[in-house]
Amino acid sequence: MKWVNLTVTAALALTVTAAGAAPAFTGVQEQVANVERAFAATMKARDHAAFVAFLSDEAVFSGGTRSLHGKQAVADEWKKFFAKPDAPFSWEPDEVEVLASGTLAKTAGPVHGPDGKLIARFSSVWRLEAPNTWRIVFDGGVDVCGSK
Repeated sequence: MKWVNLTVTAALALTVTAAGAAPAFTGVQEQVANVERAFAATMKARDHAAFVAFLSDEAVFSGGTRSLHGKQAVADEWKKFFAKPDAPFSWEPDEVEVLASGTLAKTAGPVHGPDGKLIARFSSVWRLEAPNTWRIVFDGGVDVCGSK
């Protein structure tokens, strides 16, 4: 009977997850998820200066035609995404993993076009830097099948 209950519980958990329930983050995971959401909000708010404030000096962004190395290179290249009145895309974390030390974290999730269509998945690495501030050190994304 235990195995049946466990199987049913697991099936229900998968069903809820597949149905699009929001992921449940706790503790430092939730803190990092909130930082990722605030980072994404800079795009929606069209606030390039706020976007740049989340970048580590050592940031590396990949996924375009070439990798961008350093805060200034990322800031300069991403300025074009803030030029128009409407955001060209949006993102939201649905995965957050944090090292036991609480100093490094990975976030990932869907990227949606302005029409709401899923166009890619992002993956970012965040580092806890002084003074107790999470900054993004690595970022990249991959297109989803059929998004082009």
